[in-house]
Amino acid sequence: MKCDVDTFARMYEEIYKDLYRFALCMMKNEQDAEDAVSDAVLSGYENIRKLRDEKAFKSWMFTILANTCKKKLQNRSRKFRMEKDMESSESERNNFRTGHPDYGISVDVQRAFLHLSEEEQTIIALSVFGGYNSKEIGEMLKLNANTVRSKRSRGLEKMEYILA
Repeated sequence: MKCDVDTFARMYEEIYKDLYRFALCMMKNEQDAEDAVSDAVLSGYENIRKLRDEKAFKSWMFTILANTCKKKLQNRSRKFRMEKDMESSESERNNFRTGHPDYGISVDVQRAFLHLSEEEQTIIALSVFGGYNSKEIGEMLKLNANTVRSKRSRGLEKMEYILA
């Protein structure tokens, strides 16, 4: 696909809020979410020639962002374990902010979301913020669409139980 800076910027502008909301749910704090989106957008721009169809841009960017978030969370976890091993004192466990009204996510929903597994968080975030169906999510995560539906359903049930 031939894509210039203006085309990339136009396509990105249509989805940046959803990308940020997704990253915020995955990363648990604003700064890490902004970093993840920035890294994903840079990676997307550098690799735009690999995108064959402009219609797939949103899905492609969400896949890049999901992978970026996973990598950052793994690095954070590794770093945390190293710090914990090196220090016997208590270290910070969670930088999760307790909500921001501009994001349209209540504090209770954010807290319930934290109780989900990483995979459930990814599936629900792609469904809610990305607007993807189970088949599309399955393709992104290399899962069967039925598996995605059951994991999404279980995750939402967990959240509902926590919120009740």
